[in-house]
Amino acid sequence: MDVSDADLDAAARAARDGGLVVYPTETVYGLGADALNEDAIEAAFEAKERPRNKPLSFAFPTYEAALDHVRVGEAEREFMAEFLPGPVTVVCEKRDTVPEALTGGRDRVGVRVPDHDVALALLDRVAPLTSTSANISGRPSVTRPADLDPEFRERVDFVLDAGETPGGTGSTVVDVAQGEILREGANAAAIEDWLAARR
Repeated sequence: MDVSDADLDAAARAARDGGLVVYPTETVYGLGADALNEDAIEAAFEAKERPRNKPLSFAFPTYEAALDHVRVGEAEREFMAEFLPGPVTVVCEKRDTVPEALTGGRDRVGVRVPDHDVALALLDRVAPLTSTSANISGRPSVTRPADLDPEFRERVDFVLDAGETPGGTGSTVVDVAQGEILREGANAAAIEDWLAARR
């Protein structure tokens, strides 16, 4: 299903105004809020009914764009060049531009570059956005907007409906600096091979 430029513009406008946007990724639908706006981040936590000590990741149109907000070493940069865009969240040291609200007070934050044309087109317009599944915490992730919980849907300002997403498995979360996978998801075997080759 195609998404129009008008819809992308409207979704970007909603996010810039502090609203919440549901957008497709190559895994499941995500919930996007301005990841540098503490009020918007708080709204995302509220919509998901998510504990504040469980940090959110943020998404960019390219991994290079993330470097304004995270510090990376050579291995992390090589990994990002290899696996992003893709169904991977890379945990990196955050810079001072990243609000404490996003990370639950931690000094590290997850970076995501989704491999989905609609997500990337949205992120070209407004970034970074929060990268978290579009659901109430503890409930299943959704691959179709029609499956969004009605109570969750009411808390969202705009839904970018691109039809069913390709995969229901969440992203693999990896800490390249420590050489470990924190959560297995899509592409985990290839990531483990890459990490093992550098141990």
